[in-house]
Order: sequence, then C-alpha cells, then structure tokens
Amino acid sequence: MIALPQSFLSPEAYLQLEQQSQTKQEYINGAVYAMAGASDAHVTIAGNLFARLLNHLRGGGCRVYIADMKVRILDRNCFYYPDVMVTRNPQDQTTSTYKQFPKLIVEVLSDSTEAFDRGDKFADYQTLESLEEYVLINTRHQRIECFRRDSGGRWLLQTYTETTPWFELQSVDFADSLATIYEDVILESTPPGERSF
Repeated sequence: MIALPQSFLSPEAYLQLEQQSQTKQEYINGAVYAMAGASDAHVTIAGNLFARLLNHLRGGGCRVYIADMKVRILDRNCFYYPDVMVTRNPQDQTTSTYKQFPKLIVEVLSDSTEAFDRGDKFADYQTLESLEEYVLINTRHQRIECFRRDSGGRWLLQTYTETTPWFELQSVDFADSLATIYEDVILESTPPGERSF
C-alpha cells in the first residue's frame, strides 16, 4: 500500500472519493492508501474460493463478496478491501458500498501485504464482534491458515497444508480440498533465504 498525498479525509469524504476513483484505495484513520494490482496466483485463488463459497451458501441467507466490496471497521476508523468476505447480518443489506458485520474474512497473501495482513490489519479485524474466522491463503505454498475466535474471545490458529488435503471454514460450515482452491494456480517463487514450509 502506498499513502496518497492528501490531507486528512473524513470517512464520508473517502467514500465520495472512492465513487469517483479509477483505482481502489483503502482508508486508515483519515489517510488513503492506493492498492497495488494482484498477481495471477492471487486472483485465481480468490476466484476459486469465491466460486466454491457462492455455490455452497446459495439460498442460505449469507452473502459472499470478492475483492471490490469494502469492510468498514468503526472502532478503528478504517475501510479495507478483503479478498473474500461473507456476511449474514441483515444490516449489511442497508449499505451498498461497504459491509460492517462480516462473519468470515479471507486475505490472499502477497509479498507486499503479508506483514500487514498478519499484523495491523488482523488487529483491526479482531475488533469486529461479528467476525468468527480470519483466513490467510498463501500464494507460494499450498497453505491455508484459519484463525478462529473461540467462546472466550481468543483467536486459535489451525493450519492446513498439502499433508492435510482438506480444509474447513467453520464459520460457514464449509469444507473443501486444497487442490480445488489451488486449481490452475502456478505458485509464486519463494524469495531467496525464505524457508518453505
């Protein structure tokens, strides 16, 4: 993400700016950040998961969104564009350009955003009381990390890899194979010096 040179923007001004913008921008406490384009692997993984979730949840009251729908986090005064998001809350049908009550958020990792997705963005997402599950999908290895909020409010991690070919998204009662999510994906190369797990 690259900060755009602008003075402090209110959330309302940001939403107006987004309606006219040709590029997507995320908003963090008054500052606007341009989003970089995504790789083929990133887009394919997000598309595969979206298609499977859409089919699985059809007719059940949940709505599935991909890439272009914002999530608003009031407690942190920010708007993000998750790669995939699921909401079931009827209040989310009253806002057409953002949602506030997701139960599942998925981010597909890239070199430029991985640290942020694991760190500050996840901390912001944790303030969403509706969020039950936060999922990170790797583009360099077949690995899906599911963070689930337990009844005590703690976030517990379950990791799925090639040795565990099936993964589960408990928040939406969904299970599928890693092979399906990584179908047609050419994994990105691992940067030198990084360990492959």
